[in-house]
Amino acid sequence: MAVTPTWLGVVTHLHVAPRAFLPMRGMEEIELVEGRGIVGDRYMIGTEQGFYSDKPEEGRQVTLFEEEALECIRRDHNITMLPEEHRRNVTTRGVPLNHLVGRRFHLGECLLEATRLSFPCKHIEEILEKPVFEPMIHRSGLNCRILKGGTVRVGDAVRPV
Repeated sequence: MAVTPTWLGVVTHLHVAPRAFLPMRGMEEIELVEGRGIVGDRYMIGTEQGFYSDKPEEGRQVTLFEEEALECIRRDHNITMLPEEHRRNVTTRGVPLNHLVGRRFHLGECLLEATRLSFPCKHIEEILEKPVFEPMIHRSGLNCRILKGGTVRVGDAVRPV
């Protein structure tokens, strides 16, 4: 018997950075390119300029982060993180990211496949000058491959296939 997913989420923030160490830039929309990444982002395949570009990963074409995790980090660790500070491209609300590994889902008009959970790194503490490494463990977001590209906008639905 197939189980029908019951969640429906929304895109709350979008961010890109053209190269490592630069602040994430808030966007109203971003363009996802199938099999490559986000136009203008540091990890787009073929133009990589990110901190981990020397370790290319097809499954890191777009990254997502739960807005609820920001609230948990504030509540549990008294650390305020803004959406642009988690260093992921898409902030969502109402999406169970940790449960999507290996699954496909729609991000606006695009189709993604979740490849693995993101892991925090000490590099983020250098950038933010906040002790966020430990609080981000197990709530660091999701890495995805782009199966069908297109435009993603703030307010777009995030839904299961």
